[in-house]
Amino acid sequence: MILKKNFSNLKVILVEPNGPLNVGSVARLCSNFGVEELRIVSPKCDIFSLEAKKMALKGQKFLEHCKIFDNLEKAIFDCDLVLASCGRIDISKDSFFESSEDIFNWTKSFKKINNLAIIFGRENRGLTNSELLLANKTFNIPTSQNNPSLNLSHAVSIVLYELNKSSKKNFNRELDVFNLASSKQIHDSFVEIEEMLLGVGYLLKHTSRAKISKFKSYILRANTSMHEINVLRGVVHQINWFLNNSKKN
Repeated sequence: MILKKNFSNLKVILVEPNGPLNVGSVARLCSNFGVEELRIVSPKCDIFSLEAKKMALKGQKFLEHCKIFDNLEKAIFDCDLVLASCGRIDISKDSFFESSEDIFNWTKSFKKINNLAIIFGRENRGLTNSELLLANKTFNIPTSQNNPSLNLSHAVSIVLYELNKSSKKNFNRELDVFNLASSKQIHDSFVEIEEMLLGVGYLLKHTSRAKISKFKSYILRANTSMHEINVLRGVVHQINWFLNNSKKN
């Protein structure tokens, strides 16, 4: 069952997996659903172990050719759209989630997405709030409130199935060009914004991360375009130029 895509180069990203059986199962799912590449961030197990290979079966090539990164930023910054799965219940009150169905249907409204990444967190505690803010959109899989956490490979299978199902639907593609600001553009912008606001005294070191995270979540929720984020960066650059030149006078 191969995904019929309006995007290419689908990447499944696992963050700090600690079970070789789960990694092997995910590799097999990558083969089942026509994923382009498996990426792993700081694995906490031997992903090339015999256990992993046995579970992978025809997906062993995804283990052999998987890319390993030492942080999530490096794993996603060549992608123009990043989605994150979250199964945690101890999330920030400012967090905003959509259903996977709604998000995947939304991706179909674009003519083409060049690089799509889907992130899955640790088996025991998922993704941190700061990691979730690296994604353009975050979704969760509805489960029982008494036992909300899914096995990692089960979560991956549900998400890839939902994505496959959405690919078979017909949509009116109102947005011919995909121009959403990438995760890297947003990240780089907020590094500059934080430095500027610290410099003018609006932010304090011990509270800057929390305030910037709220601001960043608003930008993500607004589906900010590349043009809009570039305008924001232009404003920040001009303010920095003025501040630097004012100090010289």
